[in-house]
Amino acid sequence: MWLLNLAWKNLWRNRTRTFITMAAVFFAVLLSVLAASLSQGVFNNLIKNVVGFYTGYVQVHKQGYQQDQVLDNSFASDFRIAASIQSHPNVTGLTPRLETFALASSESVTKGCMVVGIDPEREDGVTSLRQKLAAGRYLNADDHGVLMGSGLAERLQLKAGDTVVMIGQGYHGAMAAGKYEVAGLLKFGAPNLNDGALFMPLPLAQEMYGAEGMLTSWVLSLQHPDEANTTAAEVGQLLGKDFEVMSWGELLPDIKQHIDSDTNSMKYIQGVLYLLVCFGIFGTLLMMMVERRFELGMLTAIGMKKSMLMLLIGIESMLTILAGCLMGMLVALPVVYLLSVHPLRIAGQDAVAYERFGFEAIFPASLDGQIFLSQGMMVLAAALLLALYPVYKVWRLNAIQAMKR
Repeated sequence: MWLLNLAWKNLWRNRTRTFITMAAVFFAVLLSVLAASLSQGVFNNLIKNVVGFYTGYVQVHKQGYQQDQVLDNSFASDFRIAASIQSHPNVTGLTPRLETFALASSESVTKGCMVVGIDPEREDGVTSLRQKLAAGRYLNADDHGVLMGSGLAERLQLKAGDTVVMIGQGYHGAMAAGKYEVAGLLKFGAPNLNDGALFMPLPLAQEMYGAEGMLTSWVLSLQHPDEANTTAAEVGQLLGKDFEVMSWGELLPDIKQHIDSDTNSMKYIQGVLYLLVCFGIFGTLLMMMVERRFELGMLTAIGMKKSMLMLLIGIESMLTILAGCLMGMLVALPVVYLLSVHPLRIAGQDAVAYERFGFEAIFPASLDGQIFLSQGMMVLAAALLLALYPVYKVWRLNAIQAMKR
């Protein structure tokens, strides 16, 4: 106990030196937490934007549908399936779809398009489809109109209120055809959706394709999106082998690979940051040993055991480092919260490019508590490891040489 009291007094005997050491650790923790929070926040926002286009976080299909996406690989809409999916604690919402293809025609132009039968309200709850409405009106469940991507409408030379004629192949090879009002136009960031997607109420799509009561997928929204893979596996066990349950990473492997690649690149950047942090902390410890060389030599000369002196220096270093880490985490919390509520915004042409592809032109921070803990522990471990240097110098200390001016 007396060593602890002595160490505490030594810290405040030279406040400037103590504050400089604490500041080095403080800024190390602050920068590490900010870098990790911004990195994870940007990737989480990218995932949210990507899955918000269309895919959702998890999709449920009939077994084999992902490899052969035809209407014949649909399954009967059964409330028991929906109930099983919703029983999972991480599932916050789900929406049914009937997805297929058709030729869409105006008076003089014909284009191929993806046709998606949806429950308008439930679809809006999962993918915020209503927010993408650029002209006209949104659909209701018993509507006889359709929503069309603005790029597709431009190619067909149609606008809201016009009529589109559709023809395709229905369930089990039946003929599918119909004439519908263009109720509204949608603006997507993803070019493939903007130029080729057409949405219609689910009952209308089932009637047109002769697939009454059939679905091609359930699309899920999650309370904890980072648990998409785990949730997909657990829902798959609930539904059995007749269904395939896929996370957004399996549905969009190119996007997943891009995010993984960028994540690995960020690890190298964080590694450089840790290296700079270690140099900063080591510099303050080195300065402390140079300043206290005479003092330590004198204590050794008057009979203080090196083991006790080493323990004293270790306790001083530990108290300084712990104080710096705690202050860094406490200050980082409101800063990260502020950046999550009011994220950094990209300006100029870069912002235009982001928004053109449907991404928010922002750099938000993540409030994941694991980031604070992991980064704080990382800096703490590095600092404590570097604190062995003063202990080592005391062990090798020569009292006579240390007291020479």
